Amino acid sequence: MTVKTDRLVTLFGGGGFVGRYAVRALMAAGARVRIADRHPERAYFLRTQGGLGQFEAVRTDIADPASVEAAAAGAEAVVNLVGILKGDFRKYHVEGAANVAGAAATVGARALVHLSAIGADPGSASAYGRSKGDGEAAVRAAFPGATILRPSIVFGPEDDFVNKFARMARWLPLLPVIRGDWRLQPVFAADLGRAIAAAALDPSAYGGQTYAIAGPKVTTMRDLNRWVARAAGHPRGQFDIPDPIARAMARIGGFLFGAPMTWDQWLMLQSDNVADPALPSLAAFGLRPTPLEAVAEEWLVAYKRHGRFAKAPSA
Repeated sequence: MTVKTDRLVTLFGGGGFVGRYAVRALMAAGARVRIADRHPERAYFLRTQGGLGQFEAVRTDIADPASVEAAAAGAEAVVNLVGILKGDFRKYHVEGAANVAGAAATVGARALVHLSAIGADPGSASAYGRSKGDGEAAVRAAFPGATILRPSIVFGPEDDFVNKFARMARWLPLLPVIRGDWRLQPVFAADLGRAIAAAALDPSAYGGQTYAIAGPKVTTMRDLNRWVARAAGHPRGQFDIPDPIARAMARIGGFLFGAPMTWDQWLMLQSDNVADPALPSLAAFGLRPTPLEAVAEEWLVAYKRHGRFAKAPSA
């Protein structure tokens, strides 16, 4: 990937889990990055990933249009990575996304990359899915040439998904599984970061399109739990939580600290989280998706009793 060394990319939410991978990919390509985040200090460790003058961070709230426009000023590309799993979805996924897209248009950015999600649909039963769908529409209205990426669940060393299952396996004698037959297609954070960087730096190739970003393998919640437990050194038996009980737990989940899920998350589990085959995928970026099994054991070793000196479980 060839870019001008003075190209500036502003990443809203760039200090988060996915952001660090996008930043690394952009810096490796020679771009300058500006992290626009409510807590920019959480991205300071990324300074060491690039050269002198290649990194800056500013405090920004995407709910404040003036703050967003100031952070986007001078950028040739703008990336919106802001997303939440609970709370005021409309504030961040729709109104905030519209603010970012509007600012990108106002400052004359050549590219806008918007991170959405598989399941984004204005008609979704879940508020999360509806907000993602409405957010895509708001982005397209303000910046028609935006690149929209819809990733499946993202995994990586810092995630709160694979690691959550590993923690459960370490402490529980049996693993409870909700919606064991739910299908998903997890994608490696580094692959998503490379796709974000490519879309930001080459709008002529990727602008105006929507991509389904997923891993190479469709699995089930049950099989994923089983594999993670084994890779973490704690193979466990499983038991399915019946849907009526899981549904009741979700009904009160929004009111209890530490509850396994909210009602909206339960609604999201009613539809599989797999890529739409009608949409272009990581292959359009020249990327081969990384299997979970190829990389996850590198960090799941931390959950083994003796770390890297632990014996592999017998087959």
